[in-house]
Amino acid sequence: MKKIFQFVFFFMLWSFSSQALDASITYSTFKSPTQNYVEVYLFVVGKTVTYTPNLDSTLYQAGVEVVILFKQGEEIIKFDKYNLNSPKNSSKEDFVDLKRFVLPNGNFKIEVSIKDNQDVENVVRYEGTIKMNYPLDANVLLQSDIELLASVKKADNEENILVKNGFFIEPLPHNFYHKNLDKLIFYNEIYDTDKKIGDDFQVSYGIEMLVNNKVKPIIIGHKKRKPQPINVLILQMDIKDLPSGNYMFFVEIRNRAKELLSRKTVEFNRSNPYLQASHEEIEKVELKDEFVGKLSRKELRYSLKAIAPLVKDGDVELLNSVIENKDSTVQQRFLFNFWVNQNPNNSEVTYKAFMEVAKAVDKLYPSGFGYGFESDRGRVFIKYGRPNDVIKVDNEPSAPPYEIWFYNDFPQTNQADVKFLFYAPELGTNFRLLHSTVRGETNNPQWQLELYKAVPNEIRGSNYIDATGVSENLNRRAAEYFNEN
Repeated sequence: MKKIFQFVFFFMLWSFSSQALDASITYSTFKSPTQNYVEVYLFVVGKTVTYTPNLDSTLYQAGVEVVILFKQGEEIIKFDKYNLNSPKNSSKEDFVDLKRFVLPNGNFKIEVSIKDNQDVENVVRYEGTIKMNYPLDANVLLQSDIELLASVKKADNEENILVKNGFFIEPLPHNFYHKNLDKLIFYNEIYDTDKKIGDDFQVSYGIEMLVNNKVKPIIIGHKKRKPQPINVLILQMDIKDLPSGNYMFFVEIRNRAKELLSRKTVEFNRSNPYLQASHEEIEKVELKDEFVGKLSRKELRYSLKAIAPLVKDGDVELLNSVIENKDSTVQQRFLFNFWVNQNPNNSEVTYKAFMEVAKAVDKLYPSGFGYGFESDRGRVFIKYGRPNDVIKVDNEPSAPPYEIWFYNDFPQTNQADVKFLFYAPELGTNFRLLHSTVRGETNNPQWQLELYKAVPNEIRGSNYIDATGVSENLNRRAAEYFNEN
């Protein structure tokens, strides 16, 4: 896929939208057994066009007029003019479109204009060049252009314009990866490998950067493929550790002898501002533009309390003082720094995923004292994750309700088969941690005596002070449950 660079940008004179029209135009060329075609992808930023009330509903809708020209010299080879409407919505959503045009082999100039239907002054224009090069009698192996994707999934509706070969394919606007995108996904087609290779072949794909006037591969992947009339590649690479900069992505085809048969490339940009940032640089980040700047005081306090189980012991006192601080900037800074340290290039996504868990834990383990994630069960769940198994007992005559949590693998302390025992001595919902086999957690050798203190005369042994267990009984099975796994 090639980027088409904008050459004219008109600012609107009046509109309900807050800024000039922002749109991305990218394209990729392909071949079929009978013809060549180009796919043109349009991405319109919803907040930069005018939304008006829809006559038959309480929702809003925007529309743009799109004109696409393909020219050779001054001759127009292909032409299309149409209206593109956004989905009906209560907010200003981005919207996309795809158009396919059949073109012969040759070089073409493409011109695209996009105009806000409600504001004739709000126009953006693009131009670029297209090289269609799929000769029918070529002995060389042919590939389509590389299409960079924002997302891909199995298609539910084959009639959607963005569905291709059974997949819903969302193109990546501007060939640009912002800090919250940590996967590079691409689509590429390889043609006639059954005729021109006739054997298994290797696909190599990767990312290159220019260093001292030399191309340096920095991430490479390989796949083995079987010969087919059309090989479809939909693959992805992890780019969470890729620094900010300009890069080249490539796809190469090699035969068993490792001979290069075909190569395609596409340029892209990466923004990863916090990957290699120092503590001082992170401290200078403008928080109003980050996810923490969108949180209310209540949400900030809630989020800070939720991360308490994850904070290092030496920072607990600091966290508590931050929670009680009336300066929201201090709270934003602590929360932002915490999640940037967890995931420098995708802190907002990591934060949101964690908060979904925290809110669920809050509801799951009510204690009557604070939030559910502040209870002992909630703290353990947040800190160590979901247990592999849980035994719940609430009907033993000699004991209050209790739960035993089992973890098969416990990488936090390099242990295996660890256990937690919680009980509710007040017979309510406030379960306390009574005993655990995890290093650093509460370890109470006399936990049975505490759990079964309603039967003090049935201890094992002659000395209550040194005893660690109670007499076995069908109604006292905690030790059996605790030791069975």
